[in-house]
Amino acid sequence: MQRPFDSFVLLAEMRTGSNFLETNLNAFPDIQCHGEAFNPAFIGYPNATEILGVTQSMRDADPDRLVDMIREKSEGIGGFRYFHDHDPRVLDRVLDDVRCAKVILTRNPLDSYVSWKIAQATGQWKLTNVKSRKDGRARFDAEEFDAHVAALQAFQVQLLNRLQTSGQAAFYIPYEDIQDLSVVNGLAKFLGSAHELESLNKNLKPQNPAGLDEKVSNFDEMTEALSKYDRFNLTRTPSFEPRRGPVIPGYTAAPKSGLLFMPMRGAPDEEILDWLAAVDGATRAELQGSFNQKSLRAWMRTHPGFRSFTVLRHPLARAHHAFCRKILPGDGSYTQIRKTLGRVHGIELPDTLPNPDYDRQAHRLAFAGFLDFIKANLNGQTGVRVDGWWASQAMTLQGQADFAQPSVVIPESELQETLDRLGETVGSPKTAPVQVTGDGPFELAEIYDEELEQLAREAYPRDYLVFGFEDWKA
Repeated sequence: MQRPFDSFVLLAEMRTGSNFLETNLNAFPDIQCHGEAFNPAFIGYPNATEILGVTQSMRDADPDRLVDMIREKSEGIGGFRYFHDHDPRVLDRVLDDVRCAKVILTRNPLDSYVSWKIAQATGQWKLTNVKSRKDGRARFDAEEFDAHVAALQAFQVQLLNRLQTSGQAAFYIPYEDIQDLSVVNGLAKFLGSAHELESLNKNLKPQNPAGLDEKVSNFDEMTEALSKYDRFNLTRTPSFEPRRGPVIPGYTAAPKSGLLFMPMRGAPDEEILDWLAAVDGATRAELQGSFNQKSLRAWMRTHPGFRSFTVLRHPLARAHHAFCRKILPGDGSYTQIRKTLGRVHGIELPDTLPNPDYDRQAHRLAFAGFLDFIKANLNGQTGVRVDGWWASQAMTLQGQADFAQPSVVIPESELQETLDRLGETVGSPKTAPVQVTGDGPFELAEIYDEELEQLAREAYPRDYLVFGFEDWKA
């Protein structure tokens, strides 16, 4: 019978019990784990010089070579341990390979941090004989622990997302279960082993079996520092908004200068494009656009020192701009979505403009309904797509970062002065003024009130939070 996998990767971190788990996996005749094969400081193990004939220098020059050797030349199914700070070139290779089994070993981050600190203090990273155990206590450092937790969480989120989007399943095993014989035999069965162990290899001993109060020298200080952690994430801002990718065809470069505009729909795009052309004394027709990833990379390579930028707009103003441009009747508006907003969401919208029945009060009521719709839409509660014109700016910026983050993020309130400085960087000290046109048929200032502000906050809680937006001011 064909094995379910050709190789495996044990995704773990320091002080999570990966040495113990590897030792027991290697007790199976048809499983071979090659240690930390891609640790930048050594190959496999601290005193090793090669793995399957591949030296450290050969591995560093071509990591795929070692991946191939482990898959093809191991005794049985071959694998290795991988931590978040190991050679990043390897991670995509193994995560994308559905024939590479993923084993994810986790441990309480506080326990792993304290164990790491004690190992640093004593210099003892493994224990095989209790008589040679070195006593030591950890000193808790709040900033260091924050960084430790952030790195672990970021890696785990990355793994989870990649497995979800590629439709793969991993074998998750917590630190507490690595000494459970049935669990380890279950892991071997997952990897395709035809064998079972009768007992575990207990040569490696737990180094610090005492409670945290005995292992941490400043335990009270640690307890106080940890009180700020929200274990159940009670203060989170839930988001069901779908992820967005970079809309590279919408990026625009100046005709000559190294300036690249990465727009977020709903910002003053047209006015910025006029400014971008004026920087080089050119016309809009001479702007460079319609990029794909290949052509944009080529542009970047030929414009060393380029500056990319995007513009943030206040969520309420941006929603009003989207409402006027894409929902109300006019060139380029979304006719079908407008009909859905009226039929399904009860928003009274005009069929044509100008319309004598559509006055300021009607505009305010319709816009308030649109803000309610946005809240439901971004929370996945409507059948309408999340359009870029009203998608959150936080998610849009995150999507841009999948290709390249803008080097400058400009709040609209600081638009002119920041664009002037950008112009100076490319030798244009007197750039054109940016004249942001208003929205019709009624300006936001004509209908603004506290209720609309609150509706916008409910629709865009994350944008208000992460970008620090205050109440809109005319």
